[in-house]
Amino acid sequence: MNCILRTEDLSKVYPNGTMANKAIDFEVQNGEILGLVGENGAGKSTLMKVLYGEEAPSAGRILLEDRPVSFFSSQDAIAAGIGMVHQHFMLVPSLSLAENLVLGQEPRKGKTDFFDLEKAVAITEELAAKYNLKVFARARIVDVSVSMRQKLEILKALYRGARILILDEPTSVLTPQETDELFVELQQLRSHGHTIIFISHKLKEIFKLCERVSVMRDGRMIGTHKVAEVDEQTISNEMVGREVLLTVSKTKARPGEKALEARDLSYIDDFGIAALDHVSLALRKKEILGVVGVDGNGQSELVQILTGSVKTLSGSVKIGNSDLTNARQGKVRRAGLAHIAEDRMTVGTALPASIEDNLLADRYFKADYTDSWGFLKQGAISSAASEIVKTFDIRCASPKQPVASLSGGNMQKVVIGREFTAEAEILIIAQPTRGVDVGAIEFIHKRIIAMRDAGKAILLVSSDLQEVMSLSDCLAVMNSGRIVAYFEDAASVTDKELGLFMLGLKRQNAEEIGGVLHE
Repeated sequence: MNCILRTEDLSKVYPNGTMANKAIDFEVQNGEILGLVGENGAGKSTLMKVLYGEEAPSAGRILLEDRPVSFFSSQDAIAAGIGMVHQHFMLVPSLSLAENLVLGQEPRKGKTDFFDLEKAVAITEELAAKYNLKVFARARIVDVSVSMRQKLEILKALYRGARILILDEPTSVLTPQETDELFVELQQLRSHGHTIIFISHKLKEIFKLCERVSVMRDGRMIGTHKVAEVDEQTISNEMVGREVLLTVSKTKARPGEKALEARDLSYIDDFGIAALDHVSLALRKKEILGVVGVDGNGQSELVQILTGSVKTLSGSVKIGNSDLTNARQGKVRRAGLAHIAEDRMTVGTALPASIEDNLLADRYFKADYTDSWGFLKQGAISSAASEIVKTFDIRCASPKQPVASLSGGNMQKVVIGREFTAEAEILIIAQPTRGVDVGAIEFIHKRIIAMRDAGKAILLVSSDLQEVMSLSDCLAVMNSGRIVAYFEDAASVTDKELGLFMLGLKRQNAEEIGGVLHE
């Protein structure tokens, strides 16, 4: 193999003085799948944005097939054969897959300006067959699985002529079966001559799929290794700069009394789909109930109802002896519930506001931060925010800077720092480590276990099966808006078996499922 894309002494300094990339020498070989790993804020995203034309380098150069190139926009990178599949899908939910594929490059009917839908469908089906990425060209995005949306994003890049694909956390919401299928398809893309840069925090996937792995830390390239010559522990230590504990250590749970009980919850979404269909469960103190399912099977709606974000059509929610069915979020919070939202960008944070304002948004009214005249105690606010920033290792120049200026992982730390210090008795945690590095994952996992041991009742929703299986004491599986399986002991089931339940290929009987209410 020969080098197809490389950087020499590439640096990126932002106007505020932050040096995101420092003299980086990076290269990817033609026809390989290269893993790229590093802590949040290590500079991975910045480097990829430079390679994709979304950012301009401050120094150094990019060479494509040994020729220096300059990209002033993503369109320049696309024209040069570089495509990127972002972690958050860039799709229009109401449009069909075919319409999304050709968006911006739509085929026309003859010499007219009218869109040729049939030709778009034919293009989609032909491209899908060529690369063995099966999709339903006429279906709407909102009606297909997350894994099919992922495939479409890859097809979009291929349709625009990408020979080099940058994939940012492509398996974050896939089941083990869907991940295995994606890996087969990526290997087939490589056999067609494509080159893939695979960014992931899941080291098991890096070791399964990639030939080599590059490690970044503090904006620098630490090194590149052949996967066969290193192990996960070595790579983790290089990423963080210290020894990292890769397994979750916990004692057996001793569940206490019920803290929250939900009965017969139902919900119909904006598209008329029954997102929740008579779901019942209970949370007990000193216990973590894990909920798993393919994205779009009701987990999000369940969390939204429990936290007061949306109203249930039927059923009830109780915290202790208080009926909080369809109560407002503020009332739910005051009843002792904290919530780590799955979407940190639109729900978990106010992006234009400062880190400080986001960290204390749920407690400004308390006596610690407001005097008897109703004025805010700025000193107390700044001190408390600085302490949370330090405790949760939020990488920032100052707590005064906007959350929007942080990396995705550090945004997540802001959410986690606020909710873990809220002094709540019930924690509803959704996707706690999505887009977070191994060092932060270790810290967050320890905190969750410590919360459980301190007597908190915890509901954990995660698309990372290994995470939810290792943290949870008991497990519920959702499919098509229903709980289709329940395991009193999370250790009694394998990830492959969970995957079958998640995909609707297996189901328990009613008595076993009913155990989730602990009656």
